[in-house]
Amino acid sequence: MQNALQIVYLIPLLPFIGFLINGLGRNHLSKSMISLVGCGTIFASLVLSVWAFIQVKNGNAGTVTYFNFISVGDLTIPFAFQVDQLSAIFLLIITGVGFLIHVYSTAYMHSENSPHFGRYFSFLNLFVFSMLLLVMGANYVIMFIGWEGVGLCSYLLIGYWFRKQEYNQAANKAFVMNRIGDLAFLIAIFWIISRVGGVNFADVFAVAKGEVLHRGFSETDITVVTLLLFIGATGKSAQIPLYTWLPDAMAGPTPVSALIHAATMVTAGIYMIARSNILYSMSPVAMNVVAIVGLATALLAATIALKQNDIKKVLAYSTVSQLGFMFLALGTGAYVAAVFHVMTHAFFKALLFLGSGSVIHAMGGEQDIRNMGGLSRKLKITYITFLVGCIAIAGIPPLSGFFSKDAILLSAFTHNKIMYGIALFTAMLTAFYMFRLLFLTFSGKFRGSQEQEHHLHESPAAMTIPLIILAVLSIIGGFVGIPEIFVHGGDKLTAFLSPVIPQQPAHIVSHSTEYFLMALSTGLMIAMIIFAWIKFRNYRRSEAAGFGKVLENKWYVDELFEKIIVQPLHKLGGFLKSTIENSVIDGLVNGVGKVVNYGSRQFRLLQSGQVGNYVLLMVASMVLIFAIQFFLRK
Repeated sequence: MQNALQIVYLIPLLPFIGFLINGLGRNHLSKSMISLVGCGTIFASLVLSVWAFIQVKNGNAGTVTYFNFISVGDLTIPFAFQVDQLSAIFLLIITGVGFLIHVYSTAYMHSENSPHFGRYFSFLNLFVFSMLLLVMGANYVIMFIGWEGVGLCSYLLIGYWFRKQEYNQAANKAFVMNRIGDLAFLIAIFWIISRVGGVNFADVFAVAKGEVLHRGFSETDITVVTLLLFIGATGKSAQIPLYTWLPDAMAGPTPVSALIHAATMVTAGIYMIARSNILYSMSPVAMNVVAIVGLATALLAATIALKQNDIKKVLAYSTVSQLGFMFLALGTGAYVAAVFHVMTHAFFKALLFLGSGSVIHAMGGEQDIRNMGGLSRKLKITYITFLVGCIAIAGIPPLSGFFSKDAILLSAFTHNKIMYGIALFTAMLTAFYMFRLLFLTFSGKFRGSQEQEHHLHESPAAMTIPLIILAVLSIIGGFVGIPEIFVHGGDKLTAFLSPVIPQQPAHIVSHSTEYFLMALSTGLMIAMIIFAWIKFRNYRRSEAAGFGKVLENKWYVDELFEKIIVQPLHKLGGFLKSTIENSVIDGLVNGVGKVVNYGSRQFRLLQSGQVGNYVLLMVASMVLIFAIQFFLRK
């Protein structure tokens, strides 16, 4: 059966082939053919991912090695894929949600010219290829290749409309901030190599657990490596302080926002830590850092989302906040809960982003929710599916977000009551700002122009069908992780992931306490929804003031970075340019040129063409040679 897994290389290869075909043929292929290639390759990968999942479920998990990628001395790094329970889950998420986003894109991007249409789908295919490589790699080096690939593709997709300078700046910002985290990841890899002599997951975890006698990780080594890996995760998964690139990534097309913010790039850090759970479980320091940073990020982003008026910016800060919840789960040892929330978040956040794209499409490009209102009458499918997404992310039972968020809150409660209180308050903010978004967009009177109102219409089937599918998944997706208090043996996800993520010793919480916590969170979420309805059902536009202005300007974090990092670096660069470059480097280079030029002019005089001068030089040279020989003999 192990030989059957040899063909898993086709899962990432097919999107890569789609990238090549659409990229090289973008000037020649029709839009229909580009759409067919782009969507078809992802669908084929989805089918193979389902097959791989079935293989794993039947006990046929393992590592498939194809060739030695790097071989230097005693160091051998194979090009190998690890197909197990964790990677199988992520394969389904990436290819499943990715396929729906590709289908949605065929309609959303149809107005693009053919060369750019092909370029868009080629980048989208390359993005999926890189993400698949990341989650399938059997060692940290293959993971890092995919890690860098998604960083490159995010840069290309965020700056897809490159004629607008602000979009290029957003792409550059994402690229640079990700490189900061990537450097830490790279240092962690070298540190692992120095201690383990390899980077295969199995070897690293065996050494960490002390199963290899001639190699060893000290407590300091494990703490340093895990913290470095976490810094890498803060870049990709947008945690404090490397989170500000994510809202600016809204510059890309809306399907790109869904792909980056829902199921793929931003969850890379979650996957890496979940994959490295053995290392993190051995470092309480790193676990506390992960939990604290995650909780702080969740709260900070939720407060900012309260006062954002761009429909996509609200969802972007919501993503940052939800990622914070996932890191809180990781930091409290609830690795399965974090993976569970990755899955449910992929469903409802992709639904919300694609729903926002449907709204923007109907509004002729308008993204300010203050200029919307009353859209539920014209966009019925979009409204119903968007409502499902809002209920799911708010954590209202029995939708998927309730089960995954409840698992995170329960883990925080058993770990630290203060953390639980902050997490619960943040979840309340989530319910409030999401239903503020819903009510301002779909309820009340239409606040846009007459021309916009005249052109309001539901999106085509290629856009609404993915919305319906994602809405259904957002409703039923949580049932794979039903708590044991509801159904004995209902938590299928924990059992499925147990070979990769060992079940942690559970903190004993009575059933009555667990029921109370569920009722408390549900009651508070419903109260926040009602409060949002009362506040925004008859919305009248007004400018933010006081603390609201601070939140609207995102706590002025970007301005702070500009003052303490960007401007000093520009001044340092200007100083180095004017002093070091212009005076020292240019002076040295120009000085060498002047010396050579002057010397050449002087030596040129030796070639005078007069025989007498040449005879004189011969005689002088002979005398000089004799004199040197005479003194050397002495």
